[in-house]
Amino acid sequence: MITIVFNAFSFLQEKLKAQGLSYVNVSIEIGEGTTIKKLITDMGLDPGDVETAFINGHAEPLDTSLHSGDRVALVPSGTPGPYRVLLGMVNKHA
Repeated sequence: MITIVFNAFSFLQEKLKAQGLSYVNVSIEIGEGTTIKKLITDMGLDPGDVETAFINGHAEPLDTSLHSGDRVALVPSGTPGPYRVLLGMVNKHA
């Protein structure tokens, strides 16, 4: 088992809250080799609900494996334009 620090934003918080799951700076134990996508589904979320996953402050693909000590943040689809740029979800120079 490994431990990560997990955060979710916007309506993902509501979905997790409805399931009785914590979603702000919570330490979670997961299995070795768990990917972001597996974490999402294990938490009862649909991968389509997540537009971007940040690992240690960097946007990463959903097939990225997590490691002990990683800080994971899930950002939902539909995040407003200005936040997309601030979070690095779009190319600022495009």
